[in-house]
Amino acid sequence: MKAPKLLERISLAIVAGIRRYFKIRTFAIIFDERQRVLLCHRSDVDLWNLPGGKVERNELPRQAVMREVKEEAKVKVQIRRLAGIYINFTSRAISFVYVCQIVKGKPGANDETDATAYFAYERIPRYTYPHHRQWIRDVQNMPIGFLLKFQSGPSAKRLLKQGKL
Repeated sequence: MKAPKLLERISLAIVAGIRRYFKIRTFAIIFDERQRVLLCHRSDVDLWNLPGGKVERNELPRQAVMREVKEEAKVKVQIRRLAGIYINFTSRAISFVYVCQIVKGKPGANDETDATAYFAYERIPRYTYPHHRQWIRDVQNMPIGFLLKFQSGPSAKRLLKQGKL
């Protein structure tokens, strides 16, 4: 068996093992030429988020992020780097966050998102997932390298319901 195929099989086995205890998610941080970040507005709730979502069975996080960005923002991306892995014990979720670059298409809405837009960090809408805001700041503060961080706290939906977002 060739090394890349073996590495992929090992990676899938690790992800399958993690999945027994955690939800696995993946998100893309995509900057435009003015260093504004791409956000998607959800069609089911008044929240902005980074394009991304759930890692499906037999899928690696890097494969999932490309699929999710295509579904949510209608663009094809290339991964530039893994920026961080964020572990949230409160929600039992692990999020793989990648810095990506658009290689084909222009961002647009679909049935999951009713709008997409680029924002300077200082102008990110109030109703944006707090963890996503933190991930964007982490990438801006650390343009190279990789982070492993533990996070906690209520979900953005809960904060929105409580009027705290």
